[in-house]
Amino acid sequence: MYVITVEFAVRSGCEEDFIKRVKKQAEDSLNLETACRHFDVCVPEGNRSRVFLYEIYDDEAAFQFHLKSQHFLDFSEETADWIETKNVQAWQRIS
Repeated sequence: MYVITVEFAVRSGCEEDFIKRVKKQAEDSLNLETACRHFDVCVPEGNRSRVFLYEIYDDEAAFQFHLKSQHFLDFSEETADWIETKNVQAWQRIS
């Protein structure tokens, strides 16, 4: 399995809009991509300006498909101005 983690720092005042939109992105990914197995949206207790995603795909090709999907491209365009920083890391699930 191919695991992606993403950490966002969200601009002040954009937190609720971003969280609503990223939850929709998670739903779309799970419903529209058969190789997207898991998509969690997390925030730390008491701080909605940081958002952490944990995504599991069948393989790297499935993730590359995700990056080219229309729902991902729409999400990226819509939320670009709401994000201060974004850190993406790829992992291999070994157990």
